[in-house]
Amino acid sequence: MGPELRATLLIAASGALTMLYAIIALYFYKFRSRSGDRLFTLFATAFLILSGQRLVLTVAREWGEHSAWLYGMRLLAFVIIVYAIIDKNRAMPRRETID
Repeated sequence: MGPELRATLLIAASGALTMLYAIIALYFYKFRSRSGDRLFTLFATAFLILSGQRLVLTVAREWGEHSAWLYGMRLLAFVIIVYAIIDKNRAMPRRETID
């Protein structure tokens, strides 16, 4: 496989991943409008950040993968996901156990 084909495949895969992140974000926003649950809003926001990070990484190739702020965006998305899970578990009522 030549370098030109490899670069083309990398751009196509990055574009597909960007679209998938955006579609997942839209689905979470749709679930949020139906349920009103904040978990879905936070998940949608995280996937929107992941989509934006991937888009910037694909379009601005001269920055390359050595730009720390691009990975800071990814870290922010994962922190939002972890926060959403913790927030959801704290909001759930605890069941009483009988010993």
